[in-house]
Amino acid sequence: MSLIKSKVIKPKSDTSGVADMPITEHLIELRARLIKICIAIGIALVPMLFYFQEIYSLFAQPLLDALPPESRIIAPELLAGFMAQVQLCILLAIFLVIPYILYQVWSFVAPGLYKHEKRIAVPILLSSIVLFYLGISFCYFVILQRALMFLVNVLPATVVSMPDMKDYLQFATKMLMAFGLAFEIPVVVFVLVTSGVVSIDSLKDKRRYVIVGCFAVAGVMSPPDVPSMFMLALPMMLLFELGLFMAGMFVKPKPSIPTEQVG
Repeated sequence: MSLIKSKVIKPKSDTSGVADMPITEHLIELRARLIKICIAIGIALVPMLFYFQEIYSLFAQPLLDALPPESRIIAPELLAGFMAQVQLCILLAIFLVIPYILYQVWSFVAPGLYKHEKRIAVPILLSSIVLFYLGISFCYFVILQRALMFLVNVLPATVVSMPDMKDYLQFATKMLMAFGLAFEIPVVVFVLVTSGVVSIDSLKDKRRYVIVGCFAVAGVMSPPDVPSMFMLALPMMLLFELGLFMAGMFVKPKPSIPTEQVG
């Protein structure tokens, strides 16, 4: 007597192939993509090393404009000055290949996402890249020189400012990264709302706290003068409102269920 086994047919999802892959294949693919990222950074870095002095001079231009005519940027250690220029070239190479890096990250995680997640993830990645570049550009062309001028002007008249190359590189890169991340506010708001962590109504109710937080962050990240604080706080508030607007276009409010009256 033959036994007939019934087969249960499960619906296929677009992540079944990824779930069946062993961990070794994931690691091999991750290593391959990391190698591609390193090669891309190296390709962008090689031509910069031939012009590392010109690149650092352009990067230090906001500081040179803020310093008095008799001041100069110094290098207390010869090797430290050379390494500061090389580090700047490496950071600039990474900055230029950020879209390719995110593309490799996307190619690695995309097979494990559902179709509706992919449709949302692509605009999020593209907008995050654009906003990050906008934040860095805003800091370099608008905020950085004003911050340096404030720091130079608060020195006593008997002190001649001679900044170190390495110290300026650390200070400027920290400010650029901080502004680049601050401009990601719309993406953060959009992800929080679409993932269900918070609702649009709750964020609107806490708008006054967000405004206070924007001014607090601007007071820490910008020079301690009122114009610079407003120049950072106002864009942050506008970006917060932009995040709410974009989230409202994708997330529709749930209809309220009327309660039955008991007679």
